[in-house]
Amino acid sequence: MKTLKLLLAIFITGTLLSSCSSNSFENYQPTLEDVVSGYDVWYVDYHRTSGSGDIPFVSRAFTLSFINGILYANNNIVDIGRTGNGLGIDVGTYDTFNGLLETNHDLDGINDFEVTILSDNEIRIYNFRQNVNYYLIGYNTDNFNYDQLFYENIEYFLQEYIAWEKVDAVGGTPNAFDDENYLQFTPENITTFYSSQDSFGAQVELISWDYVGGYEIFDVTGYEDLKILTLNYDGGDIEEFELSAIDDGNISLYHLNSDTTYDFSGRGFLQYLKDENTVKSAKDLVRNNNRKRTKIERKTKIRRNLK
Repeated sequence: MKTLKLLLAIFITGTLLSSCSSNSFENYQPTLEDVVSGYDVWYVDYHRTSGSGDIPFVSRAFTLSFINGILYANNNIVDIGRTGNGLGIDVGTYDTFNGLLETNHDLDGINDFEVTILSDNEIRIYNFRQNVNYYLIGYNTDNFNYDQLFYENIEYFLQEYIAWEKVDAVGGTPNAFDDENYLQFTPENITTFYSSQDSFGAQVELISWDYVGGYEIFDVTGYEDLKILTLNYDGGDIEEFELSAIDDGNISLYHLNSDTTYDFSGRGFLQYLKDENTVKSAKDLVRNNNRKRTKIERKTKIRRNLK
């Protein structure tokens, strides 16, 4: 694996350019600007993050982009690929100086990163003050694997709506979950969910959350686009589903015990922006402040029912 510090790369580039021109092209090494701007978006593979510290704007982002001195970030999964033509929102500026990537985030201020090339489309950025390494994988917007991003971070996708409203139920036998019309997954605690039996069409801010519990999401052996969702109600009931993302506003829950398929639609989209002044309500502000990615290590299950 190639692990070449960019500071060394720039030094080598200068040396080669001063040597005979016949060797300069084949021995060319990219500048730091060439590297960071070489892809439209860099996926932040947060689950590989190492070190003791944290840079908030990086740990909140699903992708970062470095384009003509402007720093962009996608902090939401919903609408990713469309917001800012795929780049996300403008969150600050950056510069490449003396072999370091210097970012000036609108809220987090200035941070310097050492950059290490790991492969043709993968880099590691290291902040020595916080002692933290982030791993970034480069893509152009026309070949970015959006499905992979959804399923690798599906806990965060579920948090991006105030409520998920049941819009359809197909097949199966009657069961207690038939009465549940709304679900909510909150970023304040990544393992907490709420459910409600309020009538359809309710105003999301006024939903009465009847039940609360903990939830867990499992990977499924042999499937990249399927998860198992377990709802553990505080009262002792347990409901288990196969979870699929239909698109960035709809999910499907297949109830394993009753063979019922429930479709839910997201209500009340929460956009996680760079500035607290952009959120719409006090509740949104709380959710915005507490939104932070953590490493997710899921257990794996074998698919029980084959539909």
